[in-house]
Amino acid sequence: MNAIIVPAIIVAAIGLIAAIVLVIASKIMYVPVDERVALISEALPGANCGACGFPGCDGYAQALGEDPELAPNLCPVGGSSVATIIGGILGVEVGEVEPKTAFVMCNGMSTKTKQIMEADRIHDCKSAKMFFGGHWACTHGCLGLGDCQKECMYDAIYIVDGVAKVDTEACVGCGACTKACPNHVISIVNKKDKVHVACKSSEKGAITRRACTVGCIGCGKCVKVCKFEAINVENNLAKVDYEKCKNCGLCAKECPTNAIVNLRKKKAPAKKPAAPAAE
Repeated sequence: MNAIIVPAIIVAAIGLIAAIVLVIASKIMYVPVDERVALISEALPGANCGACGFPGCDGYAQALGEDPELAPNLCPVGGSSVATIIGGILGVEVGEVEPKTAFVMCNGMSTKTKQIMEADRIHDCKSAKMFFGGHWACTHGCLGLGDCQKECMYDAIYIVDGVAKVDTEACVGCGACTKACPNHVISIVNKKDKVHVACKSSEKGAITRRACTVGCIGCGKCVKVCKFEAINVENNLAKVDYEKCKNCGLCAKECPTNAIVNLRKKKAPAKKPAAPAAE
């Protein structure tokens, strides 16, 4: 009988001692948990896109808990609604959240540029970039093999005639597509800004024109026509100053190659009332 009781008592004693040690250790090594961080994590959308500048939603939540000066409206996916919730948790005022969207700085569809080599065995943009800069004549433009489309979690970007196109209604401006593009032709812009340069080539005008018929040739006509000094030419490429731009679209109309686009939606003309039926 003793052969059973003694080992059982020893095991029970060891268990009791271990439990006491763990309790003491938990008290000594206790790290206070900020309940606000957990609440913020629950409020964030969980996209983990990194567009806020932090490694995922949990990283942003932790940073908000540690830094009282950090803005609570840095999540483009959650937008104003999530920012308001976070502001309520932290007890701070939330500034206006500007909706953002992706914009492709290239309009060189297959009918506008030239294919200089076959790429049947290459199925992603990253590989195409490493293979002599891609299969299009312009090495600065969209490679058109859909790396951005594969990374998008919102089905907001797709390939049309060799160029990525953005569905601005579906896009939340998370920036996943910008990270996936090896040519860096996708940028995140404010949705309110409608006039953009759809080109990224810094080559001289003649070289750009030979590679793509809709590329910016740095002619400067857009600069001359702008009444707000909102556009200039740097390194043979037009650039828009969005702080000054009024979305008037004069530069887009003046551009001889249509490299500047105006995304402003035109209102449909009001329908005339039907004529009264003849009696």
